[in-house]
Amino acid sequence: MARGEKNKKQSLDINYSLLVTGHSPLNSPLATGHSPLNSPLATGHSPLNLPSSTVFGKRISKQKFYDNLNVTAQLKRVFVDQINQIIWQNKIAPATINIAAGEIVTEIEVIAIRLNQRELDKRVMPLIDKEIPYHILFLLEYDGEMQAWIGYKEQAKSSAFKPGRYYHTEWLVPEALNLRIDGLNMDKIYENFIRQIAGERFDNDTDSEIKEAISRDERRQKLAKEIAALEKKVRREKQFNRQVELNTKLKTLKEELRLL
Repeated sequence: MARGEKNKKQSLDINYSLLVTGHSPLNSPLATGHSPLNSPLATGHSPLNLPSSTVFGKRISKQKFYDNLNVTAQLKRVFVDQINQIIWQNKIAPATINIAAGEIVTEIEVIAIRLNQRELDKRVMPLIDKEIPYHILFLLEYDGEMQAWIGYKEQAKSSAFKPGRYYHTEWLVPEALNLRIDGLNMDKIYENFIRQIAGERFDNDTDSEIKEAISRDERRQKLAKEIAALEKKVRREKQFNRQVELNTKLKTLKEELRLL
């Protein structure tokens, strides 16, 4: 690794440690924290049945996001109103499980977010993903149910990771949130987490590379929106010739969607 890249990586690691502790990692232990007793996270263990060697269970103070990241007053209010706790629940890495390192993915952090309400502002996870230099599996928890979220985190030209499209499960009781470690290295484990969470959206792309599967899924979502908008136009259109024209285009889009 070049000196510049190594120094940047060390800087990112130190900034991440500041988020967790508020102090330099060189002279201060990580802050500890536990979930309220009525939460599925109360035991300090992941509901995903991950190996005990991966359990980390450290609380990330919300205030550290205000102090260390570029957060607007509006987004700060989101953290205050919508989030009860943020817990660095698990660390999945060659050092914590018997698995080979990946070419791109070095660690997968399981970040649990206990909510004060059922929905979380969509800006929060990309913000955390952007600032933490590792791949992240999010667990949202509210009122005894959980939801898994993961974003496709692609390496940008700057060597940092850029969060992309997010996928999520339905709200489930913890026992029903069955995600497994599947793969021979960290890259494959990360890809398979995305596939498991995306579920049926990737059913036709089981043999594709993850980037290709995501690209096709994005195209399917875009086509579905275009079809819905065009169907609405057809219903409103009064002129017969225009209806024929729109229906021809609609048929073309539906066929393209079917082939995807």
